[in-house]
Amino acid sequence: MGGLSVTGALAAVMLHGVHTAGLAQASNYGLELNGPYRVVSNGDWAKTNEVYMDEPTKVQTWTIDSTCSSPISCEGTVVSDEGWTAPVRFMGDFWLMRRDVENWVPCRDGTTAPGRQTMTFFAMDPATGDKLPVGNDLLIGIERTRGPSGACGVNKPVTIELPMRLEKLE
Repeated sequence: MGGLSVTGALAAVMLHGVHTAGLAQASNYGLELNGPYRVVSNGDWAKTNEVYMDEPTKVQTWTIDSTCSSPISCEGTVVSDEGWTAPVRFMGDFWLMRRDVENWVPCRDGTTAPGRQTMTFFAMDPATGDKLPVGNDLLIGIERTRGPSGACGVNKPVTIELPMRLEKLE
């Protein structure tokens, strides 16, 4: 019976610790992305509907704020110096961000159609180019923007992909 009392006491301590931990900020699992990042989307290697076509290279500064509640569950927000904000989520081995872009596809009649931008990126070892499970100073990925099928009277969506690189600014 003494063993049950000890077990009960340990359970009470563990529950108290869990309750207290819930009030504190989430632990750092080495996955969080926080602070400013220089983001370069390289137009020299852009693809439009799977065909290489030069696009302008884009350089932005993102401020990322994220927290992780476990080693596989992270969420946050990206604020771009271009004036937009979007949610970002860790998907197990890469980060995913989606946002809508108004007036993205220009039509011949002068109207426009929206686009859906999806950015996926992950940590990379700068020495080897290997994908890393954690790390937040250098990330690489793909920026993909897709217009709706039927936009501008054409029954084919426009999709533009650019390789991207994120470097943490000090």
